[in-house]
Amino acid sequence: MATQPDIVRSTDPRGLLSTRYMWISIGLSVTAMAAVMWWTGAPEGMQHVKPKRLPGLGIALAATFLRIWLTAAKIRYLADRTLSWAATLRIVLFWDFASAVTPSTVGGAPVATYVMSREGISLGQSGAVMLYSLLLDQLLYVAIIPVLVVAGFYYEVFPDDIGTIGVGALWFGFALMLAYAFILAYGILRNPAVLRTVFDNVTKLPGLRRLRGNIMAEMDRLVDFSMTLNAKKRGFILNAFLISTAGWVVRFAIPTIVVLSFLPADELLSFARSVGMTLAGFFMPTPGGSGGAEALFAIFQGPLFDRPEFIGIAIFMWRLLTFYVSIGLGMMVLAWYANPDNRG
Repeated sequence: MATQPDIVRSTDPRGLLSTRYMWISIGLSVTAMAAVMWWTGAPEGMQHVKPKRLPGLGIALAATFLRIWLTAAKIRYLADRTLSWAATLRIVLFWDFASAVTPSTVGGAPVATYVMSREGISLGQSGAVMLYSLLLDQLLYVAIIPVLVVAGFYYEVFPDDIGTIGVGALWFGFALMLAYAFILAYGILRNPAVLRTVFDNVTKLPGLRRLRGNIMAEMDRLVDFSMTLNAKKRGFILNAFLISTAGWVVRFAIPTIVVLSFLPADELLSFARSVGMTLAGFFMPTPGGSGGAEALFAIFQGPLFDRPEFIGIAIFMWRLLTFYVSIGLGMMVLAWYANPDNRG
């Protein structure tokens, strides 16, 4: 009988993603951008887009690739450098692609776990690496959400346009994120075996029993690798956290760089709002957050523009760098994985 990693490696990666979701995601994004451009008078603003703005957009493009590289560095570091740089970059690009064409509430982590197994490491180890990666993200949220609260006393981090209900919904979402972070931290850092217990109970459900043997074997490997990571010196997790945080800081900075490419603005306020809109985007149910992401940019960053006609153009440039680039590069990686001759 084949082991679970063999089953995963033999699966066509195209079967994990829905073409329908991809077109829905692109359609929603294009529709939202067109609506904002029409509403803000973007066609009139195009005459003010001069070559002198290109260096700023070039910096934003460089920041986009820097964020990809830092994410790859985090994954490679957590995998004890058992993955090559090329393999890790493929994983990150495919992860970004999956995130762009699946609901934000789902994310691309399950697909990233799959492609890590395609690169030659066990499903248990890849699962542990992804859990640690998610944990590092959650730890950053634990640190940054209180900072947003404090910043709210000095800056209008959350624009008036989102209303009282919107602010309440955001704080409720942030509370859920904090609770999830503490649960995940306990399960990974304090008691990895609890994860095995959870899956042990889940696989007793009808329909999953036939997969129980393979799943629990991989869970044993996941727990073993988690314990291996936990046995490392505290400096290991600290270094991983710093790499992860650097990647997120660059991600938060990209909208601000785009804004500053068009007009002067309050850099600190724009960055704080970028953090807020990024976290709020995690709760968008549409594939890739499309439609909602463009609206969030208009709501959070739009008031900072002296020329409203630049808002739609800025949204297009931001989504081009962070969404359409991910789809384009992800399609290239998808073609690579779909070729049976390519093995990690």
